Amino acid sequence: MPDFKRVPLVFAVLSCVGFYYSQMSFPFVLNEVITRFVRDGVMVLALIIPIRAGMGINFSVVVGALCAQVGLILALDLGLGSMPGLLFMALCGMGLSVVMGLVIGLCLNRVKNREMITTIIIGFLATSIYQLVFMVGYGTVITPSNPAMMLSRGIGIRNMVDLEMFRNQLDAVWLIQLGKIDIPVFMILLVCAFGLVVRYISLTRLGKQFVVVGQSHEKALALGIHVEHVRIKAIVISTLIACLGHLIYILNIGMLNVYTAHMNTDIFSCAALLAGGASIVNARVGHAFLGIFLFHSLFIVSPQAGQTVFGNPALGEYFRSFVAYGTIALALVLNARTQESAVIPKP
Repeated sequence: MPDFKRVPLVFAVLSCVGFYYSQMSFPFVLNEVITRFVRDGVMVLALIIPIRAGMGINFSVVVGALCAQVGLILALDLGLGSMPGLLFMALCGMGLSVVMGLVIGLCLNRVKNREMITTIIIGFLATSIYQLVFMVGYGTVITPSNPAMMLSRGIGIRNMVDLEMFRNQLDAVWLIQLGKIDIPVFMILLVCAFGLVVRYISLTRLGKQFVVVGQSHEKALALGIHVEHVRIKAIVISTLIACLGHLIYILNIGMLNVYTAHMNTDIFSCAALLAGGASIVNARVGHAFLGIFLFHSLFIVSPQAGQTVFGNPALGEYFRSFVAYGTIALALVLNARTQESAVIPKP
C-alpha cells in the first residue's frame, strides 16, 4: 500500500478508537461532522489547484479569508443586511481576493520551489496589515459609519461582532431533520457544487495546463505554455475559493472574531486535506471530502476520549493540535520518501 494511502486508514482507526472511549452518541458526532463539513469544506477545496500546479500547499489561503472578513466588516459598517448585505460582502471579498491573488502569484513566481514557506510568511504579513488597519486605522484614517462596531475610545473595531442580521440566512434553507440528526441540504449541496467546480476546472484545458506545469516547467515551456501566467491563475482561483469558503464559515458561526477568526484556517484545512490521502504533489476533490470527515471526526471525539481515559480533557485538546501539525509533518516526510524512491532506482 502506498504511503499516502495509509494516512486515511490511520485517521479512521484513531477516530473509531476515540469514538469508543469518548462514549458520545453517534447522532451527536454525526451532527458535528456535518456542521464542520459545511463550515470547512470549501476552504479545503481551495488548496487543490495550487497543488496540482506544482506549488505545494498554499498557506496563503489566509489572505482569502481576510478578504472575506474585509467584505463582511464593510457590509456591517454600511448597515447592509439580509441578501443585499450577503451579495455586497461576497462581491467585495471576491474582488479583493482576485487582486490579492494576483499579487501573491507574482511573488511566488520569483521564488519557485520555495512556495510553501513563502505563503506562510505572506499569511503572517497580511494578518499584521489587516490588524493594523482595523485596530488603528479605523477611527483615525478611516471614518466609520457604524459607531456600534467601534471600541469605546472611538479607534479600532471591537473584538467580537454579532452577525445577527445574517445568522441562519443560508443554514436554515432546506434544513431536514432525521430523528436527532439535522441535515442542511442546501449547504451540503453548495459545498458539493464547489467540489464539482474544482473538478470541472481540473478537466478543462487550463486544468491540464496546471498538471503539466506541476510536472515540469521545461515540458510546459516546450508545449508553449506560459508557466508564470498559469501559476498566477492557480493562486487567484485558490484565493477566490478561500474567500468564499471563509465567508461560509463565518456565517455558519454567526459571530465574527475580527482579529483572530482567520487564524489556523490554513493549518486545519491543510491537515484535513492531507488526512484524506492527498500529498503536496497530488490532491483531488475526493481527498478533500474524505479528509474533512476523518480529520474532524477525530477532532470532535478526542477531548472527551482524553477525559474518559486520562481524566483530563486538556490532553485531548493537546492531541488535536498535535494531530493538525503532525499530519502536515508526516505528509512532508512521506512526500520526500516518495520523491527519493522515484529518483533512486531500486537495486
